[in-house]
Amino acid sequence: MKNDTSLEPVPTSLADLSLPLEVRVHGRGGQGGVTCAKLIASLYTRMGFHVQTFGDYGSERSGAPIQAFTRVDRQTIANRNKVYRPDHLIVLDEALMGPQVLSGTAPGALLLLNTRSPLDAYGGQYANYRLGVVDATAIAREHGIGSSSVVIINTTILGAYARLLGVSLGALEAAFASLGLGGDLAAAEHAYEQVQIRTCDPADAHAVAPATAWQPDSAPVTPLTEHRADSPATLKTGSWSTQAPRYRNHAAPCNLACPAGNDVRGFVQALQDDGADAAAKVLLRTQPLPSVCGRVCPAPCMQACNRDAFDGAVNIRSLERWVADHSTQALGKQAVARPRRFAVVGGGPAGLSAAYQLVLHGHAVTIFEAGPALGGVLRNGIPAYRLPPEALQRDLQRILDLGVETRFNVRIGHTDLLRMQEEYDALIVCAGLGPALRLEAEGTGLAGLEQGLDFLDRAKLGKVELRGRVVVVGGGNTAIDCARTALRCGASSVKLVYRRGREDMPAIAEEIDSAEFEGVRLVLNRQPVAFSGNGTVSALVLAEVEPGAPDESGRRRPMVTQRTSNLECDTVFLALGQSAGMEWLPGTWQVRDSRAWEGSQALDVWFAGDCATGEGTVTHAIGSGRRIALAVLGRLDNAPETQPDAGSAVAPGQIRFSHFDVVPPHRDKELPPSVRRDSFEECNHGLAGPEEAGRCFSCGQCTHCDTCLIYCPEGVITRSESGYRIDTSYCKGCGMCVAECPRSAMEMHEKTKLEVRQCL
Repeated sequence: MKNDTSLEPVPTSLADLSLPLEVRVHGRGGQGGVTCAKLIASLYTRMGFHVQTFGDYGSERSGAPIQAFTRVDRQTIANRNKVYRPDHLIVLDEALMGPQVLSGTAPGALLLLNTRSPLDAYGGQYANYRLGVVDATAIAREHGIGSSSVVIINTTILGAYARLLGVSLGALEAAFASLGLGGDLAAAEHAYEQVQIRTCDPADAHAVAPATAWQPDSAPVTPLTEHRADSPATLKTGSWSTQAPRYRNHAAPCNLACPAGNDVRGFVQALQDDGADAAAKVLLRTQPLPSVCGRVCPAPCMQACNRDAFDGAVNIRSLERWVADHSTQALGKQAVARPRRFAVVGGGPAGLSAAYQLVLHGHAVTIFEAGPALGGVLRNGIPAYRLPPEALQRDLQRILDLGVETRFNVRIGHTDLLRMQEEYDALIVCAGLGPALRLEAEGTGLAGLEQGLDFLDRAKLGKVELRGRVVVVGGGNTAIDCARTALRCGASSVKLVYRRGREDMPAIAEEIDSAEFEGVRLVLNRQPVAFSGNGTVSALVLAEVEPGAPDESGRRRPMVTQRTSNLECDTVFLALGQSAGMEWLPGTWQVRDSRAWEGSQALDVWFAGDCATGEGTVTHAIGSGRRIALAVLGRLDNAPETQPDAGSAVAPGQIRFSHFDVVPPHRDKELPPSVRRDSFEECNHGLAGPEEAGRCFSCGQCTHCDTCLIYCPEGVITRSESGYRIDTSYCKGCGMCVAECPRSAMEMHEKTKLEVRQCL
């Protein structure tokens, strides 16, 4: 570039400038580094010098390191080489500071650095430079130069450079005006005022040996015919990127949906990789009743399964059953320095879960059960065709083998609670729900009406024979169990009356399907308002129900109309739910946050399961019992309460369906209806084998499938003992591996300054 002699004379402070002068600019693509070098050249040409400027970059992505060069002299410049020994070094991104950037600089050179760090942060190897530091990024952002995501700092840092040269503000203003950059002048003047400058003693500078120029390693040049292998890369292109990939476990939706807190993805993968015993070890950490839940769980994990959006949800419930039925695995007790004594009131699923966790942690546990055996609703309320006694007993025996003590036929009252509170380190009450709800309607005193829970209890003992037409009122699991049990007890027909639609029934969807499959007829959007009969019920008066506004559960509130009809019957079972009665607690106690309080004093008496949550499912009760047991242990040990961050679940849109083959779910083997109605034999025989586990996407967790390794365009991903290793020194941060990961087990992250420097 030729000098312009018509411009103002050289400022006095530059009259003795050592020429020729070489300037090198280091930045990243998108920061305006090449333009910065051109602006510097324009500044010098206004001062009457000959200049030369050019950039050193190609097709690098935004963010990749670039260099630009400017030469200044009083005569025409013939040198066409890059600048290898700069007199002035300008660095637009401090993360680039390293051997390559400082290559060729000698003590006494001028170094201008865009950084948020103060001047005194740069000692040591920088002590012998004439140093200037300024936060050009913040200044440019403040003045609105560039965008919120890409800040252009070239004109801003030019102001700081002019200050280091001793150029006056007037000369700087004139230069900006001539370049048509008057809109950026305020930012440049701001940097001119803000730059911090440190000089060095020339004598000290020249006394230090010149910096050793950085030289990249290079392989010897061999004839083309002698090449046998690729030469190792010498340019660490990892410094080009501001982001890098990393492996990270994200939450699987099935895990987050499991009320028991099971590692669903973990046990399914363990089953696929290592068999039933390995899967059982994973399950038994949180699940004391896998044989039970593998049969009666409503399986919200399956509703959350990402594979449902592809070719059908993984049959997780039946896989849990398969593991429980094909493994005798059991976990051992931990050894503790100070074993404690705990009492658990109630031997249902919540009490069993709480006792299981406490005894696993090495403590002594006694269960107090009002009935003659453990199980609660599992033993008394769930029919054998859904939960065979031997399956329940298998799970119970595993708990008892750990050393849990039992006291049967013991009903605990408020005086007992007061006494037990003193005898044990803590007391966990898992009493379940209270009495069954009754229907306030005319004729409920007629013979032939019975609570569904009482009927199921009698049927489990084999003492029920039915004839004629049976009507069940309700829409939950108890109602469905009553209807299916009535068929097996001899009813000629069974109808189930529910006040809402089928989609609003709280019963397990598969159980509703099974009931209809066996011949139960649903009478929906109907509400019994009266019962009629001559001493014995013979008909129900049903009112039509219209859906109203949504209630707290999100379902449409049923609005009973005046339109009625009669439904003839011989027997009616009421399955309307249960109350949450806790009248047997001491009168001075209150229950807050699943714990007993007496005034302002918190007692070591806790509540778990339906009596605390009212959730009403076996799986919720198991999860509640486990969480309360662990909370009690934490409080007694004065451990800080921690809530693990489960993170957000991997969504279907984050799964690369194209990497998977379409494989429909493996179905359970079912008995035909003709066989079912004649016995209480288990009608679902489960899966034939564990092959269904192979359908699991393993959402959010690496399975070492090699997809990242195959798709990496740079070949910087290699296998290691723990999985994979990414050589970030050469990773350009393209994100291809993250985009192609089939199960969202990788992510891109912003690199720290240290990580960037390590790539240099």
